[in-house]
Amino acid sequence: MQDRFPVLWLVKKLQVARSGYYSWLQRQSNPGKRAKQDDEIAADIEVVFKTHRSRYGSPRIHQELRGNGRHIGRKRVERLMKRQGIQALQRRRFRCCPKQEEGNKIATNILLRKFNPTEPNRYWCGDITCIRTTEGWRYLAVWMDLYSRRIIGWKIGSNMEAELVTKALNRALILRRINPSKLVVHTDQGSQYTGSKYQKLLIKNKINCSMSRKGNCWDNAAMESFFSTYKLENNLDDNSKILLTPLQLQSETTSWIEEYYNLNRRHSSNDYLSPIDYENRALKGSIINEQAS
Repeated sequence: MQDRFPVLWLVKKLQVARSGYYSWLQRQSNPGKRAKQDDEIAADIEVVFKTHRSRYGSPRIHQELRGNGRHIGRKRVERLMKRQGIQALQRRRFRCCPKQEEGNKIATNILLRKFNPTEPNRYWCGDITCIRTTEGWRYLAVWMDLYSRRIIGWKIGSNMEAELVTKALNRALILRRINPSKLVVHTDQGSQYTGSKYQKLLIKNKINCSMSRKGNCWDNAAMESFFSTYKLENNLDDNSKILLTPLQLQSETTSWIEEYYNLNRRHSSNDYLSPIDYENRALKGSIINEQAS
């Protein structure tokens, strides 16, 4: 406003120092080294944020920048994101809870919230979620290897019957080479898992069965977290105004799980590596150890 009012009069009205104003003016015309770096980093942050379609918050953006050679602190990333008005998508709570029928088999909780096994194919967990589409509800059954949080088997269907979870589990069994004596599969007490069809599949493959305690979602928290992320990042929460067709849902889910989540999405439980990168690092380490021995 100095073209309309004297600077001395303005600083008095605003109760600021005239020297402070001129210092600020000089910084604007000749920004320092750190300010220039901030601008460069902010541009990189925006690229990462858009590349991951607003899915990444400051922890993952920080790890992505470090992976690209930007050795900066997370607090700096948070500050610059705040300056730019960048914020990751926010979660909404949801729960699709199938009930178990009387007389069905309920297994002991073997997992006991051991969500970070030290080897693959030790603990798998599974669950089902429901998604609204233009043609009614569709149901996604998923199996996850807790070692890397990789999705190793999944299936979308038009109902929540046991066949949905057994088909997804058979896909996981085909993908992975398992040691039946060590493998534990963990689920809730839904009727799909307590019923005879699912139980016979476990017995056939000599797989150990584990189930959450009744009404305790924390016993299967890894799956709760996965489904929350899946719905959030694909705009599939129950309040979404835009519904996909079943065909679109199949396509979007395939792309997100196989091409993004498993292959590229950084996971905090994996030292911010993607599930497949985490497994590959472990495999490379085991090969080196074998050669050394």
